[in-house]
Amino acid sequence: MGDYGMEDYKNRVDVVLSQVNTIEKKVREVEQFYLNTSKKQANSSKGGSASKDKDKDKERQVTQAKKQQQDATSKETAASKRMQELIRQFGKILNQITQHKWAWPFMEPVDVKGLGLNDYYEIIEKPMDFSTIKKQMEAKDDSGYRHVREICADVRLVFKNAMKYNDEKNDFHVMARTLLAKFEEKWLQFLPKVAEEEKRREEEEADVQLSMQLAQEATYAKMAREISTELFEADIHLEDLREQLVQRCRKMSTEEKRQLGTALTRLSTDDLSGALEIVAMSNPGFVANAEEVDLDIDAQSESTLWRLKFFVKDALQAQGKPAASMGGNNNDNNENNINNSKRKREACDAVTKTAKKKSKKVAS
Repeated sequence: MGDYGMEDYKNRVDVVLSQVNTIEKKVREVEQFYLNTSKKQANSSKGGSASKDKDKDKERQVTQAKKQQQDATSKETAASKRMQELIRQFGKILNQITQHKWAWPFMEPVDVKGLGLNDYYEIIEKPMDFSTIKKQMEAKDDSGYRHVREICADVRLVFKNAMKYNDEKNDFHVMARTLLAKFEEKWLQFLPKVAEEEKRREEEEADVQLSMQLAQEATYAKMAREISTELFEADIHLEDLREQLVQRCRKMSTEEKRQLGTALTRLSTDDLSGALEIVAMSNPGFVANAEEVDLDIDAQSESTLWRLKFFVKDALQAQGKPAASMGGNNNDNNENNINNSKRKREACDAVTKTAKKKSKKVAS
């Protein structure tokens, strides 16, 4: 294989390795999603297994997930309109309170400077009055109230501030306490409407969360199918590159075969098993047993011999053992080869994995 051919071959290997790295990232992403999903299901599960009816219902929901996701925005808009209607109805209660003859002290912000209330801001953390409440109720931007309970809290704050700053015998304290009692009575009558809307919102939000989850599951299921296709294509490319390489290799000499046989005895148990899997790839009847090896080097095909040589050489280098006895240029351990050691090791692993797949198919 000439310099130009070798460079082209290396580039193609780089492309495949890049594809493998991309696939690995996708696999980790899919695994993480389903890991998180299983944790959520475990935390929310009350025991027992899902029935077939539930599985069918889930499949039906998956197909409807996209439509449900589109409906989420319209549901949120409708909920906002219903809340605005509740706020409008609450305004009637507010009008009844502010029209009371004792409401006048609470209509505008307290004139702290004019009344000489120097300690007011030390005692009252958040001043509140009905004019401020009314402005926020009428606001059209994000500064407005989003929930009727927020208005209720501010109305209570108006009266509680007055009761906190003035002692119990003070007229303002008495007026505030009286109006607060009237407000709480009207609020209790209004509360069932609020509770009903909150329950409805909670159910709708749960539906939206479910539809989002199902849409995500559909997305990651599609990604998993795509990964399977990409893995198949990458495996085909690797096999094609592997065949091109061994076809271009020269015939191995008798001395090289002897050196290869010797090198095989220096492998670790795991690496020896990998080498035997390479042999089994082109010899379906061969039994790959690392504990007792009876391998006839001369009976192996040229492609098997060269695959073994590449694998054994890298395996010995990974073990920190010299590979010079494998034959070839003694400069193989130069800086460039060291930098490429990991890539070469990955290629050998790919050979082994492919061999295992094929041997399993033959045995089945």
